Amino acid sequence: MPEDGAEPGGGSHAYTILMTDTGSRHNSLREGARLGFIVATSVWVWVALVDLIVGEPFHTFAVLGGIVVFTLLHYILHIAYGVAIVSGIHGVAREPRLAIALAFGFVILEIALALITVLLSQMGLGSLAWLRIFGGNVVGVAVAFRLLSRGHRLREALRKAERQEEADE
Repeated sequence: MPEDGAEPGGGSHAYTILMTDTGSRHNSLREGARLGFIVATSVWVWVALVDLIVGEPFHTFAVLGGIVVFTLLHYILHIAYGVAIVSGIHGVAREPRLAIALAFGFVILEIALALITVLLSQMGLGSLAWLRIFGGNVVGVAVAFRLLSRGHRLREALRKAERQEEADE
């Protein structure tokens, strides 16, 4: 069975995600779903704890559509992000230049979350939106980096991408 991301004869990544042996070391769908679930849980707990500590249990959830709607969308989005991130990291293993695109995507996502936090601070969460939303994001990023660095050589991939870029110049 080919490595994750390489169909026999060269082909689509989607094929490989679906067809990769579940016993293989790296599987984007499985790893990404696990990453997304763990990060979503850590962020969810952070938001719930902040709400509880400030004396407004589940206030953030209520502002964002209610506990059930928020939780479902929160987990779905984090699992989708997890799969995308892990797929990107596996792509970096095959093509180091993708590390730059992955890093750029991360920066863009963080900027978008900062803008969403500003919006939410005006829509019912007040100044605590930064602690609730952006603080939860920081927790999620820390958990994700920790989990990803345990199973992937991220620093090495970035250095390899830099060397490849310098060689092309």
